[in-house]
Amino acid sequence: MMAEGGAPMNGPPPSYEESLYPSLFNQQTAHSRREENINGTPVSSSDQLAVVIKACDFAARRHRTQRRKDLLQTPYINHPIGVAHILTSEANITDLATITAAILHDTVEDTNTSFEEIEEMFGKEVHDIVKECSDDKSLPREVRKKLQVENAPRRSLKARLVIMADKLYNCRDAERSTPVGWDRSRKLEYMRWAKRVVERFEPTNKALESALNEVFSRNLER
Repeated sequence: MMAEGGAPMNGPPPSYEESLYPSLFNQQTAHSRREENINGTPVSSSDQLAVVIKACDFAARRHRTQRRKDLLQTPYINHPIGVAHILTSEANITDLATITAAILHDTVEDTNTSFEEIEEMFGKEVHDIVKECSDDKSLPREVRKKLQVENAPRRSLKARLVIMADKLYNCRDAERSTPVGWDRSRKLEYMRWAKRVVERFEPTNKALESALNEVFSRNLER
C-alpha cells in the first residue's frame, strides 16, 4: 500500500523455474511436512528459512520498479519486509504462513501477480491470507477504504495480524515524514481510517494494539 511506480524495466520478470530454487522442497514434500507439523513434528528451521527467502526474492522482483512515497523514494520492498519484521520482533509471531503472507501481502494488489501464482508457489494458506489483505483495485479508492472497515470483523486471525502490522508500518512512516503529495490533513485522514479498521478487529495481539494506540494517541488526540 502507499506504493508509487518507478521507471519500468524492459522485459518480464525472470522465470521462476524450479531450477532457480534447487534447495527448496517440492510441493509434495511441502504437503507432507505440513501434515507432520500438524501431527506434532516441527517443520525444520532450514525449510522455514528457505520459504521466507523465496518470498523475499519473489516480492523484491515484483516490486522492483516501485518506490515508497517518502522524500528519499526508498525501494518499496522495504515496506513488506518491514511489516514482517514488526510481526516477528514486536508481536512475537513465528507462524510461517503469517510471515510469508506479510512479505507477499501487496504483490497481487500492487504488481502483476495473480492469486494463482501465490497459491502455486507458497500454498493455499498463504494465498488465503494474502487474498484477505488485498483490495480490489478495480473499485474506486473510497469504496475500497469503506470495504476494509466493513469487512474487518470477518478477517481471520492471521490476516488481522498482517493488516495491523501493515497499518502500523504505514502510520509510523507517515509520522516520520509526510508522504510526497500529501498534506497533514491527508496524513491524519489515513490514520483515522486505519484506526477505524483495526478497532473493528476482535482482540488480536496486545503488542500491536498497544503500538497502534500509541501512534494514534500521538497524532489524533491533540
